[in-house]
Amino acid sequence: MTRVNDVFLKVLIGMQELGRHLRSERGQDTLEWAMLGGLVAIAILGVLLVLQGALNSLMSGISACIDFNGVTPCLPGGIF
Repeated sequence: MTRVNDVFLKVLIGMQELGRHLRSERGQDTLEWAMLGGLVAIAILGVLLVLQGALNSLMSGISACIDFNGVTPCLPGGIF
């Protein structure tokens, strides 16, 4: 009879450990931060895709103003 009690006790302790492990929230914060980081990255990519034309035009204007020989006049307001 003691052997049956020992087996029953081991099963009961194992189930308690399993329940304690399932209730643990140890990795939940890390997962939430990873998901938030992914969401921020997707939002940044979306904004860059929407503003792609304007950013391209801005960079073209800046590159047109950069002239080490001083020949190209670059006026404020985007007038070259």
